[in-house]
Amino acid sequence: MQILQKLEVVAALWIASICLLVATASGQDRILPELPQATTPVTLVAASDPVTGKSEFRYQGNNTPPVIRVRPGTVLNVEYKNQLAAHSKEECVGHPCMNMTNLHFHGLHVSPKAPQDDSLDMIASPGETLHYSVQVPPQQPPGLYWYHTHPHGESYVQDLDGMSGAIVVEGIDRYVPEVRHMRERILVLRDLVLPKDGVERNRVMELVAMQTTQCGTAPEDPERAFTVNGSLRPQINISSGERQFWRIVNASPDRYADLELDSESLEVVALDGMPLAYHDPSTLKRSMSHVLVPPAGRVEAIVTGPLADSHAALRSRCFDTGPDGDSNPGMVLADIVSGQPSNVQVGPGQSGAPVYATFPAIVLKRIEASEPQFVVTFTEDKQGFYINGQKFEMSAGPMLTVDIGSLQHWRVMNPTREVHPFHIHQVHFLVYAVDNKPVKDPVWVDTVNVSYGSSVDLVMDFTDPIIRGMSLFHCHLLSHEDKGMMAKILFR
Repeated sequence: MQILQKLEVVAALWIASICLLVATASGQDRILPELPQATTPVTLVAASDPVTGKSEFRYQGNNTPPVIRVRPGTVLNVEYKNQLAAHSKEECVGHPCMNMTNLHFHGLHVSPKAPQDDSLDMIASPGETLHYSVQVPPQQPPGLYWYHTHPHGESYVQDLDGMSGAIVVEGIDRYVPEVRHMRERILVLRDLVLPKDGVERNRVMELVAMQTTQCGTAPEDPERAFTVNGSLRPQINISSGERQFWRIVNASPDRYADLELDSESLEVVALDGMPLAYHDPSTLKRSMSHVLVPPAGRVEAIVTGPLADSHAALRSRCFDTGPDGDSNPGMVLADIVSGQPSNVQVGPGQSGAPVYATFPAIVLKRIEASEPQFVVTFTEDKQGFYINGQKFEMSAGPMLTVDIGSLQHWRVMNPTREVHPFHIHQVHFLVYAVDNKPVKDPVWVDTVNVSYGSSVDLVMDFTDPIIRGMSLFHCHLLSHEDKGMMAKILFR
Protein backbone atom coordinates (compact mmCIF):
# COMPACT_ATOMS: atom_id res chain seq x y z
CA MET A 1 0.00 0.00 0.00
CA GLN A 2 1.27 3.43 -0.94
CA ILE A 3 0.57 6.17 1.63
CA LEU A 4 1.07 9.43 -0.20
CA GLN A 5 1.58 11.58 2.86
CA LYS A 6 3.86 10.88 5.79
CA LEU A 7 1.55 9.76 8.56
CA GLU A 8 3.81 10.88 11.37
CA VAL A 9 3.54 14.50 10.21
CA VAL A 10 -0.23 14.29 9.96
CA ALA A 11 -0.41 12.58 13.34
CA ALA A 12 1.46 15.43 14.96
CA LEU A 13 -0.96 17.95 13.51
CA TRP A 14 -4.00 16.06 14.70
CA ILE A 15 -2.69 15.05 18.13
CA ALA A 16 -1.86 18.69 18.80
CA SER A 17 -5.55 19.55 18.59
CA ILE A 18 -7.34 16.87 20.62
CA CYS A 19 -11.04 17.53 20.72
CA LEU A 20 -14.06 15.43 21.62
CA LEU A 21 -17.59 16.81 21.45
CA VAL A 22 -20.84 15.19 22.48
CA ALA A 23 -24.10 16.73 21.27
CA THR A 24 -27.64 15.44 21.65
CA ALA A 25 -29.43 14.28 18.53
CA SER A 26 -32.14 16.91 19.03
CA GLY A 27 -29.69 19.68 18.18
CA GLN A 28 -27.86 18.29 15.18
CA ASP A 29 -27.43 21.31 12.89
CA ARG A 30 -23.83 22.36 12.90
CA ILE A 31 -21.55 24.35 10.67
CA LEU A 32 -18.31 22.53 9.91
CA PRO A 33 -15.67 22.58 11.24
CA GLU A 34 -16.09 24.72 14.40
CA LEU A 35 -15.51 22.66 17.55
CA PRO A 36 -16.59 23.67 21.06
CA GLN A 37 -14.54 22.92 24.15
CA ALA A 38 -13.65 19.25 24.58
CA THR A 39 -15.73 17.07 26.87
CA THR A 40 -14.02 13.87 28.06
CA PRO A 41 -14.64 11.22 29.17
CA VAL A 42 -18.14 10.53 27.92
CA THR A 43 -20.31 8.98 30.61
CA LEU A 44 -23.04 6.88 29.02
CA VAL A 45 -25.68 5.01 31.00
CA ALA A 46 -27.75 1.99 29.96
CA ALA A 47 -31.10 2.18 31.74
CA SER A 48 -34.54 0.59 31.66
CA ASP A 49 -37.67 2.62 31.05
CA PRO A 50 -39.70 2.24 34.27
CA VAL A 51 -42.99 1.93 32.36
CA THR A 52 -42.18 -0.15 29.28
CA GLY A 53 -39.08 -1.95 30.55
CA LYS A 54 -37.32 -1.19 27.28
CA SER A 55 -33.61 -0.40 27.34
CA GLU A 56 -32.24 3.03 26.48
CA PHE A 57 -29.14 5.21 26.62
CA ARG A 58 -29.00 8.17 28.96
CA TYR A 59 -26.51 10.99 28.77
CA GLN A 60 -26.48 13.95 31.16
CA GLY A 61 -30.05 13.17 32.20
CA ASN A 62 -31.32 13.01 28.61
CA ASN A 63 -32.57 9.77 27.07
CA THR A 64 -31.61 10.89 23.54
CA PRO A 65 -28.45 9.02 22.48
CA PRO A 66 -25.59 11.49 22.04
CA VAL A 67 -23.59 12.21 18.92
CA ILE A 68 -19.90 11.68 19.68
CA ARG A 69 -17.33 13.70 17.72
CA VAL A 70 -13.63 12.91 17.73
CA ARG A 71 -10.57 13.81 15.69
CA PRO A 72 -8.13 11.29 14.19
CA GLY A 73 -5.12 10.72 16.40
CA THR A 74 -7.05 11.23 19.65
CA VAL A 75 -8.43 8.95 22.34
CA LEU A 76 -12.15 8.39 22.85
CA ASN A 77 -12.80 7.65 26.52
CA VAL A 78 -16.23 6.29 27.45
CA GLU A 79 -17.44 5.31 30.90
CA TYR A 80 -20.36 2.95 30.25
CA LYS A 81 -22.60 2.19 33.22
CA ASN A 82 -25.05 -0.69 33.10
CA GLN A 83 -28.04 0.45 35.14
CA LEU A 84 -30.49 -1.81 33.34
CA ALA A 85 -33.03 -3.61 35.50
CA ALA A 86 -31.79 -6.84 37.05
CA HIS A 87 -34.84 -8.65 35.66
CA SER A 88 -35.87 -7.78 32.12
CA LYS A 89 -39.42 -7.58 30.76
CA GLU A 90 -38.15 -8.30 27.24
CA GLU A 91 -37.52 -11.57 25.40
CA CYS A 92 -34.12 -12.41 23.85
CA VAL A 93 -33.84 -15.52 21.63
CA GLY A 94 -36.58 -17.44 23.40
CA HIS A 95 -35.83 -16.46 27.00
CA PRO A 96 -35.95 -13.32 29.15
CA CYS A 97 -33.09 -10.98 28.37
CA MET A 98 -30.26 -10.95 30.91
CA ASN A 99 -29.65 -7.22 30.34
CA MET A 100 -25.95 -7.67 29.71
CA THR A 101 -24.52 -4.90 27.56
CA ASN A 102 -21.39 -3.48 25.97
CA LEU A 103 -20.41 -1.17 23.09
CA HIS A 104 -19.14 -1.69 19.56
CA PHE A 105 -17.55 1.26 17.74
CA HIS A 106 -18.80 0.29 14.31
CA GLY A 107 -16.47 0.94 11.39
CA LEU A 108 -13.54 2.42 13.31
CA HIS A 109 -10.12 1.01 12.40
CA VAL A 110 -9.17 0.45 16.03
CA SER A 111 -7.86 -2.38 18.17
CA PRO A 112 -10.28 -5.20 19.07
CA LYS A 113 -8.44 -5.67 22.36
CA ALA A 114 -9.70 -4.34 25.71
CA PRO A 115 -10.18 -1.54 26.61
CA GLN A 116 -10.91 -0.63 22.98
CA ASP A 117 -13.39 -2.19 20.53
CA ASP A 118 -13.68 -5.48 22.41
CA SER A 119 -17.13 -6.98 21.80
CA LEU A 120 -16.23 -10.38 23.22
CA ASP A 121 -14.66 -10.04 26.65
CA MET A 122 -15.82 -6.57 27.69
CA ILE A 123 -19.38 -7.05 28.86
CA ALA A 124 -21.26 -5.65 31.86
CA SER A 125 -24.10 -7.18 33.84
CA PRO A 126 -26.57 -4.85 35.62
CA GLY A 127 -24.69 -2.81 38.22
CA GLU A 128 -21.31 -3.06 36.47
CA THR A 129 -19.34 -0.37 34.60
CA LEU A 130 -17.06 -0.62 31.57
CA HIS A 131 -14.26 1.83 30.80
CA TYR A 132 -13.37 2.22 27.12
CA SER A 133 -10.24 3.98 25.91
CA VAL A 134 -10.34 3.86 22.11
CA GLN A 135 -7.25 5.14 20.30
CA VAL A 136 -8.50 6.57 17.00
CA PRO A 137 -5.51 6.31 14.66
CA PRO A 138 -4.16 9.36 12.80
CA GLN A 139 -4.98 7.68 9.46
CA GLN A 140 -8.61 6.95 10.40
CA PRO A 141 -10.77 7.95 7.43
CA PRO A 142 -12.87 10.93 8.57
CA GLY A 143 -16.60 10.42 8.27
CA LEU A 144 -19.75 9.06 9.89
CA TYR A 145 -19.49 6.01 12.12
CA TRP A 146 -21.72 4.81 14.93
CA TYR A 147 -21.82 2.95 18.22
CA HIS A 148 -24.29 0.34 19.36
CA THR A 149 -24.52 -2.44 21.91
CA HIS A 150 -23.15 -5.85 20.96
CA PRO A 151 -23.91 -8.47 23.66
CA HIS A 152 -24.37 -11.77 21.87
CA GLY A 153 -27.97 -12.95 22.15
CA GLU A 154 -29.27 -9.52 23.17
CA SER A 155 -28.03 -7.20 20.41
CA TYR A 156 -31.26 -7.26 18.40
CA VAL A 157 -33.56 -6.22 21.26
CA GLN A 158 -31.24 -3.49 22.54
CA ASP A 159 -30.71 -2.03 19.07
CA LEU A 160 -34.45 -2.14 18.35
CA ASP A 161 -34.99 -0.25 21.60
CA GLY A 162 -32.69 2.48 20.27
CA MET A 163 -29.37 1.80 22.02
CA SER A 164 -27.21 3.37 19.32
CA GLY A 165 -25.76 6.72 18.35
CA ALA A 166 -23.64 8.48 15.76
CA ILE A 167 -19.88 9.01 15.82
CA VAL A 168 -18.32 11.69 13.63
CA VAL A 169 -14.60 11.48 12.94
CA GLU A 170 -13.76 15.07 12.03
CA GLY A 171 -11.84 16.13 8.95
CA ILE A 172 -13.94 15.15 5.94
CA ASP A 173 -13.58 18.76 4.75
CA ARG A 174 -9.95 17.89 3.97
CA TYR A 175 -11.28 15.70 1.15
CA VAL A 176 -14.35 17.77 0.17
CA PRO A 177 -13.54 21.39 1.13
CA GLU A 178 -16.93 22.75 0.00
CA VAL A 179 -18.72 21.15 2.97
CA ARG A 180 -17.00 23.66 5.28
CA HIS A 181 -19.53 26.23 4.11
CA MET A 182 -22.61 24.06 4.54
CA ARG A 183 -25.10 23.31 7.28
CA GLU A 184 -24.51 19.80 8.58
CA ARG A 185 -27.37 17.49 9.50
CA ILE A 186 -26.94 14.14 11.21
CA LEU A 187 -29.93 11.88 10.58
CA VAL A 188 -30.19 8.64 12.59
CA LEU A 189 -32.76 6.19 11.22
CA ARG A 190 -34.32 3.88 13.80
CA ASP A 191 -37.42 1.69 14.00
CA LEU A 192 -40.87 2.32 15.38
CA VAL A 193 -42.76 -0.95 15.86
CA LEU A 194 -46.22 -0.48 14.36
CA PRO A 195 -48.98 -0.47 17.01
CA LYS A 196 -51.10 -3.60 17.41
CA ASP A 197 -54.28 -1.52 17.55
CA GLY A 198 -55.61 -1.39 14.00
CA VAL A 199 -56.73 2.23 14.07
CA GLU A 200 -53.45 3.50 15.48
CA ARG A 201 -51.48 1.24 13.16
CA ASN A 202 -53.27 2.68 10.13
CA ARG A 203 -52.69 6.21 11.42
CA VAL A 204 -48.93 5.64 11.59
CA MET A 205 -48.82 3.99 8.18
CA GLU A 206 -50.78 6.85 6.63
CA LEU A 207 -48.60 9.44 8.34
CA VAL A 208 -45.47 8.10 6.62
CA ALA A 209 -47.34 7.26 3.38
CA MET A 210 -46.26 3.64 3.76
CA GLN A 211 -46.68 1.45 0.72
CA THR A 212 -49.63 -0.88 1.41
CA THR A 213 -49.34 -3.29 -1.53
CA GLN A 214 -47.01 -6.27 -1.21
CA CYS A 215 -43.43 -5.11 -1.48
CA GLY A 216 -41.03 -7.54 -3.07
CA THR A 217 -41.36 -11.28 -2.49
CA ALA A 218 -41.72 -11.21 1.31
CA PRO A 219 -45.34 -12.18 2.08
CA GLU A 220 -45.49 -10.67 5.59
CA ASP A 221 -47.31 -7.46 6.52
CA PRO A 222 -45.19 -4.41 7.46
CA GLU A 223 -44.03 -4.38 11.08
CA ARG A 224 -42.01 -1.16 11.40
CA ALA A 225 -41.78 2.45 10.32
CA PHE A 226 -38.56 4.45 10.16
CA THR A 227 -38.08 7.40 12.47
CA VAL A 228 -35.57 10.20 11.90
CA ASN A 229 -33.82 11.28 15.10
CA GLY A 230 -36.73 9.77 17.01
CA SER A 231 -39.51 11.52 15.05
CA LEU A 232 -41.99 10.19 12.53
CA ARG A 233 -41.86 12.16 9.28
CA PRO A 234 -40.21 15.34 10.59
CA GLN A 235 -39.63 18.45 8.51
CA ILE A 236 -36.16 19.34 7.29
CA ASN A 237 -35.62 23.01 6.48
CA ILE A 238 -33.58 23.92 3.44
CA SER A 239 -34.01 26.97 1.25
CA SER A 240 -34.34 26.72 -2.51
CA GLY A 241 -30.91 26.17 -4.02
CA GLU A 242 -29.20 25.90 -0.63
CA ARG A 243 -26.62 23.14 -0.33
CA GLN A 244 -26.48 21.17 2.91
CA PHE A 245 -24.30 18.29 4.10
CA TRP A 246 -26.39 15.34 5.28
CA ARG A 247 -24.88 12.43 7.20
CA ILE A 248 -27.28 9.47 7.51
CA VAL A 249 -26.88 6.23 9.50
CA ASN A 250 -29.27 3.29 9.28
CA ALA A 251 -29.38 2.18 12.92
CA SER A 252 -32.19 -0.33 12.37
CA PRO A 253 -31.42 -3.90 13.47
CA ASP A 254 -32.86 -5.34 10.26
CA ARG A 255 -34.53 -2.81 7.92
CA TYR A 256 -33.06 -1.50 4.67
CA ALA A 257 -33.20 2.17 3.68
CA ASP A 258 -33.07 2.71 -0.08
CA LEU A 259 -32.81 6.49 0.06
CA GLU A 260 -33.90 8.97 -2.57
CA LEU A 261 -34.88 12.64 -2.75
CA ASP A 262 -37.77 13.85 -4.89
CA SER A 263 -36.41 15.40 -8.10
CA GLU A 264 -32.88 15.72 -6.72
CA SER A 265 -29.81 13.50 -6.86
CA LEU A 266 -27.59 12.88 -3.88
CA GLU A 267 -23.99 14.05 -4.30
CA VAL A 268 -22.42 11.23 -2.33
CA VAL A 269 -19.01 11.98 -0.80
CA ALA A 270 -18.61 9.05 1.62
CA LEU A 271 -20.05 5.60 2.32
CA ASP A 272 -19.69 3.82 5.66
CA GLY A 273 -17.44 6.64 6.89
CA MET A 274 -14.99 6.19 4.01
CA PRO A 275 -14.58 9.29 1.80
CA LEU A 276 -14.69 8.24 -1.82
CA ALA A 277 -11.45 10.16 -2.31
CA TYR A 278 -9.60 8.29 0.47
CA HIS A 279 -8.60 5.45 -1.89
CA ASP A 280 -9.14 7.39 -5.13
CA PRO A 281 -8.07 11.06 -4.95
CA SER A 282 -9.63 11.69 -8.39
CA THR A 283 -13.14 10.92 -7.11
CA LEU A 284 -14.49 13.52 -4.70
CA LYS A 285 -18.17 12.63 -5.08
CA ARG A 286 -20.68 10.75 -7.19
CA SER A 287 -24.17 11.79 -8.20
CA MET A 288 -26.64 9.02 -7.29
CA SER A 289 -30.41 8.96 -7.83
CA HIS A 290 -30.83 6.64 -4.84
CA VAL A 291 -28.54 4.91 -2.36
CA LEU A 292 -29.17 1.55 -0.71
CA VAL A 293 -28.14 1.79 2.94
CA PRO A 294 -28.31 -1.66 4.60
CA PRO A 295 -28.70 -2.04 8.35
CA ALA A 296 -25.54 -0.47 9.89
CA GLY A 297 -24.66 1.38 6.66
CA ARG A 298 -24.03 5.12 6.35
CA VAL A 299 -24.12 7.65 3.55
CA GLU A 300 -22.80 11.22 3.53
CA ALA A 301 -24.02 13.44 0.75
CA ILE A 302 -24.51 17.03 -0.38
CA VAL A 303 -28.17 17.91 -0.87
CA THR A 304 -29.53 20.89 -2.84
CA GLY A 305 -32.79 22.53 -1.77
CA PRO A 306 -35.66 22.08 -4.25
CA LEU A 307 -37.69 24.87 -5.81
CA ALA A 308 -39.64 26.84 -3.23
CA ASP A 309 -43.06 26.05 -4.75
CA SER A 310 -42.49 22.29 -5.01
CA HIS A 311 -43.17 19.51 -2.51
CA ALA A 312 -40.20 17.31 -1.84
CA ALA A 313 -39.44 14.49 0.54
CA LEU A 314 -36.67 12.15 1.66
CA ARG A 315 -37.95 8.66 1.01
CA SER A 316 -37.01 5.04 1.51
CA ARG A 317 -37.97 2.95 -1.50
CA CYS A 318 -39.44 -0.53 -1.45
CA PHE A 319 -36.70 -3.13 -0.99
CA ASP A 320 -37.08 -6.85 -1.72
CA THR A 321 -35.64 -8.86 1.19
CA GLY A 322 -36.56 -12.24 -0.32
CA PRO A 323 -39.33 -14.84 0.09
CA ASP A 324 -38.20 -15.62 3.66
CA GLY A 325 -37.43 -12.00 4.51
CA ASP A 326 -39.39 -9.25 6.21
CA SER A 327 -41.60 -6.69 4.53
CA ASN A 328 -39.57 -3.59 3.71
CA PRO A 329 -42.07 -1.18 2.10
CA GLY A 330 -41.45 2.28 0.73
CA MET A 331 -42.32 5.27 2.93
CA VAL A 332 -41.64 8.96 3.46
CA LEU A 333 -38.89 9.58 6.00
CA ALA A 334 -39.05 13.39 6.14
CA ASP A 335 -40.61 16.33 4.32
CA ILE A 336 -38.28 18.92 2.80
CA VAL A 337 -39.61 22.41 3.49
CA SER A 338 -38.31 25.76 2.37
CA GLY A 339 -36.77 27.82 5.14
CA GLN A 340 -34.50 30.79 5.56
CA PRO A 341 -30.98 30.34 4.19
CA SER A 342 -28.53 29.15 6.80
CA ASN A 343 -26.46 31.88 8.40
CA VAL A 344 -23.16 30.16 7.72
CA GLN A 345 -20.03 31.35 9.48
CA VAL A 346 -17.10 29.87 7.61
CA GLY A 347 -14.76 28.11 10.01
CA PRO A 348 -10.97 27.93 9.78
CA GLY A 349 -11.03 24.40 8.38
CA GLN A 350 -8.94 21.43 9.48
CA SER A 351 -5.20 21.97 9.36
CA GLY A 352 -2.97 19.76 7.27
CA ALA A 353 -3.35 17.95 3.97
CA PRO A 354 -5.62 14.94 3.44
CA VAL A 355 -4.20 11.46 3.80
CA TYR A 356 -4.73 9.16 0.83
CA ALA A 357 -4.24 5.40 0.88
CA THR A 358 -4.00 4.08 -2.66
CA PHE A 359 -3.37 0.55 -3.85
CA PRO A 360 -1.71 0.08 -7.26
CA ALA A 361 -4.28 -1.02 -9.84
CA ILE A 362 -2.10 -3.98 -10.80
CA VAL A 363 -2.17 -5.23 -7.19
CA LEU A 364 -5.95 -4.92 -6.91
CA LYS A 365 -6.44 -6.69 -10.24
CA ARG A 366 -4.19 -9.52 -9.14
CA ILE A 367 -6.16 -9.99 -5.91
CA GLU A 368 -9.47 -9.80 -7.75
CA ALA A 369 -8.41 -12.38 -10.33
CA SER A 370 -7.14 -14.84 -7.72
CA GLU A 371 -9.15 -17.67 -6.18
CA PRO A 372 -10.89 -16.67 -2.94
CA GLN A 373 -8.68 -17.14 0.09
CA PHE A 374 -11.78 -17.49 2.25
CA VAL A 375 -15.45 -18.10 1.49
CA VAL A 376 -18.23 -17.03 3.86
CA THR A 377 -21.45 -18.99 3.33
CA PHE A 378 -24.63 -17.90 5.09
CA THR A 379 -27.17 -20.66 5.78
CA GLU A 380 -30.20 -21.05 8.03
CA ASP A 381 -32.78 -23.58 9.16
CA LYS A 382 -35.43 -23.88 11.87
CA GLN A 383 -32.74 -24.45 14.50
CA GLY A 384 -30.69 -21.34 13.80
CA PHE A 385 -28.41 -19.33 11.53
CA TYR A 386 -24.92 -20.35 10.47
CA ILE A 387 -21.66 -19.30 8.84
CA ASN A 388 -19.97 -22.17 7.01
CA GLY A 389 -22.25 -24.60 8.83
CA GLN A 390 -21.25 -23.38 12.28
CA LYS A 391 -23.44 -21.59 14.81
CA PHE A 392 -21.56 -19.00 16.87
CA GLU A 393 -20.51 -19.90 20.41
CA MET A 394 -18.79 -17.47 22.76
CA SER A 395 -16.39 -20.23 23.84
CA ALA A 396 -15.38 -21.16 20.29
CA GLY A 397 -12.00 -20.39 18.81
CA PRO A 398 -11.48 -18.32 15.66
CA MET A 399 -12.92 -19.65 12.42
CA LEU A 400 -9.77 -18.42 10.70
CA THR A 401 -6.51 -16.58 11.38
CA VAL A 402 -5.27 -13.79 9.13
CA ASP A 403 -1.71 -12.46 9.15
CA ILE A 404 -1.68 -8.67 9.20
CA GLY A 405 -0.13 -6.92 6.24
CA SER A 406 -2.10 -8.48 3.43
CA LEU A 407 -4.94 -7.87 1.02
CA GLN A 408 -7.19 -10.90 0.57
CA HIS A 409 -9.91 -11.98 -1.83
CA TRP A 410 -13.03 -13.08 0.06
CA ARG A 411 -16.29 -14.32 -1.38
CA VAL A 412 -19.57 -14.12 0.55
CA MET A 413 -22.28 -16.51 -0.61
CA ASN A 414 -25.96 -16.43 0.26
CA PRO A 415 -27.87 -19.51 -0.92
CA THR A 416 -30.79 -18.72 1.42
CA ARG A 417 -34.16 -17.19 0.52
CA GLU A 418 -33.53 -13.85 2.23
CA VAL A 419 -30.95 -11.10 2.18
CA HIS A 420 -28.01 -10.96 4.60
CA PRO A 421 -25.80 -7.86 5.11
CA PHE A 422 -22.18 -8.89 5.68
CA HIS A 423 -20.12 -6.87 8.20
CA ILE A 424 -16.63 -7.31 9.61
CA HIS A 425 -15.20 -5.39 12.55
CA GLN A 426 -12.05 -3.22 12.33
CA VAL A 427 -11.72 -2.92 8.52
CA HIS A 428 -13.27 -1.75 5.25
CA PHE A 429 -13.35 -3.78 2.05
CA LEU A 430 -13.75 -3.16 -1.68
CA VAL A 431 -16.91 -4.61 -3.24
CA TYR A 432 -15.80 -5.35 -6.81
CA ALA A 433 -18.09 -8.14 -8.09
CA VAL A 434 -21.66 -9.41 -7.64
CA ASP A 435 -22.54 -12.87 -8.94
CA ASN A 436 -19.08 -12.99 -10.55
CA LYS A 437 -19.81 -9.88 -12.61
CA PRO A 438 -17.66 -6.74 -12.16
CA VAL A 439 -19.27 -3.86 -10.29
CA LYS A 440 -19.29 -0.49 -12.03
CA ASP A 441 -17.66 2.14 -9.80
CA PRO A 442 -16.72 -0.22 -6.90
CA VAL A 443 -16.66 1.31 -3.41
CA TRP A 444 -15.03 0.65 -0.05
CA VAL A 445 -17.52 -0.08 2.76
CA ASP A 446 -17.74 -2.01 6.03
CA THR A 447 -21.22 -3.48 5.47
CA VAL A 448 -22.57 -4.87 2.19
CA ASN A 449 -25.87 -6.42 1.23
CA VAL A 450 -25.75 -9.96 -0.14
CA SER A 451 -28.97 -10.61 -1.99
CA TYR A 452 -30.74 -13.96 -1.70
CA GLY A 453 -29.31 -16.59 -4.02
CA SER A 454 -26.38 -14.30 -4.73
CA SER A 455 -22.70 -13.74 -3.97
CA VAL A 456 -20.31 -10.82 -3.61
CA ASP A 457 -16.53 -10.70 -4.06
CA LEU A 458 -14.46 -8.45 -1.83
CA VAL A 459 -10.90 -7.20 -1.48
CA MET A 460 -10.31 -7.27 2.27
CA ASP A 461 -7.83 -4.71 3.63
CA PHE A 462 -5.90 -6.41 6.44
CA THR A 463 -2.84 -4.17 6.12
CA ASP A 464 -3.16 -2.10 9.31
CA PRO A 465 -1.16 -3.52 12.27
CA ILE A 466 -3.40 -1.69 14.77
CA ILE A 467 -6.19 -4.26 14.30
CA ARG A 468 -4.29 -7.22 15.80
CA GLY A 469 -6.43 -9.34 18.11
CA MET A 470 -9.64 -11.39 18.15
CA SER A 471 -12.41 -9.81 16.10
CA LEU A 472 -15.76 -10.72 14.53
CA PHE A 473 -17.64 -10.90 11.26
CA HIS A 474 -21.36 -11.54 10.98
CA CYS A 475 -24.69 -10.89 9.35
CA HIS A 476 -25.90 -7.45 10.44
CA LEU A 477 -29.51 -8.53 10.66
CA LEU A 478 -29.04 -8.61 14.40
CA SER A 479 -31.65 -11.28 15.09
CA HIS A 480 -29.64 -13.54 12.76
CA GLU A 481 -26.40 -12.65 14.53
CA ASP A 482 -27.99 -13.36 17.93
CA LYS A 483 -29.12 -16.76 16.63
CA GLY A 484 -25.67 -17.81 15.47
CA MET A 485 -24.73 -16.09 12.18
CA MET A 486 -21.40 -14.77 13.48
CA ALA A 487 -17.81 -16.01 13.66
CA LYS A 488 -14.49 -15.04 15.21
CA ILE A 489 -11.42 -14.00 13.24
CA LEU A 490 -7.94 -13.66 14.72
CA PHE A 491 -5.84 -10.86 13.26
CA ARG A 492 -2.23 -11.94 13.92
